[in-house]
Amino acid sequence: MSKKRHTAEEIVAKLRQVDVLTAQGRTVAEAIRSIGVTEVTYYRWRQEYGGLKCDQVKRLKELEAENARLRRAVSDLTLDKMILKEAAKGNF
Repeated sequence: MSKKRHTAEEIVAKLRQVDVLTAQGRTVAEAIRSIGVTEVTYYRWRQEYGGLKCDQVKRLKELEAENARLRRAVSDLTLDKMILKEAAKGNF
């Protein structure tokens, strides 16, 4: 069985679908099976995306990408600073 990566919008839609199915009287396990994921995946998604709307999920992903970019920039600058420090030690 091949793995499928779900987009954030698909995840939010599936979480809402489970909410609707449980409100209609199905058990949580039946609802999870009907969306085609495992219980572990459902609870992991619910922990990460529970209560978010599609636009909020998009903003969350944008912020995570920006945060990763900034972390890389800081680490690169720190490395450059350390290299310059080492070079300056050798010149004196």
